[in-house]
Amino acid sequence: MRPRRRFSLKLPDGRTLALGERTLVMGVINATPDSFSDGGAYLDPQQAVEAGVRMAEDGADLLDVGGESTRPGAHPLPEAEERRRVIPVVEALARRVSIPVSVDTYKPAIAEAALAAGAVMVNDVSGLRYEPDLAAVVARRAAPIVLMHTRGRSSDMYQHASYHDVVAEVLDELRESIAFATGEGIPLDRIVIDPGLGFAKDAAHSYEALARLDEFSEIGRPILAGPSRKSFLTRAVGAAVPAAERDWATAAAVGAAALAGAHIVRVHAVKAMVHVVRVADEVRKYHRAE
Repeated sequence: MRPRRRFSLKLPDGRTLALGERTLVMGVINATPDSFSDGGAYLDPQQAVEAGVRMAEDGADLLDVGGESTRPGAHPLPEAEERRRVIPVVEALARRVSIPVSVDTYKPAIAEAALAAGAVMVNDVSGLRYEPDLAAVVARRAAPIVLMHTRGRSSDMYQHASYHDVVAEVLDELRESIAFATGEGIPLDRIVIDPGLGFAKDAAHSYEALARLDEFSEIGRPILAGPSRKSFLTRAVGAAVPAAERDWATAAAVGAAALAGAHIVRVHAVKAMVHVVRVADEVRKYHRAE
């Protein structure tokens, strides 16, 4: 267990997000009809907003609002529909909660609108590979960005799940995303990395990336891990367990991520996972480095 480096992430509204002292919990709000986990539950904007408010009350440190499902097999969403789903939710949450709101998108126009509506962070599942112009929006708005690793698109990602050394190759590809981001004007100190558990990785790849999560600290940036309810968990608990019933499995993965040095965990069941990371953080306090 490596010591977890501390970072200060500057937000465009003047606040600073402290990373590393404890594991932060990011609550997921899928304003979609087809999310693998909770599809349709938050498609109504008011329901999505109320869910976000509850997550904040349950101890979430950040909220992440997305309008396009990125589950395997999903197809891209028209920009106008994504805007309709996301922007009212972001705008309302920015008024009603005190914690930072992130927008989960790879589209420049959606990021621009969300940041104008009160979001303070962009979570890009493509690591700036789908829509490179997103970098200019993030740089101009002085917003932090999460660069996640994936290959291909949601419709064909598993066709690209071939690795000799999954951690080494994901590290190299994340470094490429970081180099592009900084070249487009995004300061290094506003970048968070995400190894992309479950994205363009089969179950074995995802478990190995999770087991070796501490190696991602070599990049020198905060780490976000998102194992919540993902299909790779069924390798351990059985394929018959549906996504909505994978919170116990998620708890084990979230605890492992926190112990391995994740700065942020992205989850659906906020209240339970807050308890998980608080215990993991206590364990970390008493670990003696050799």
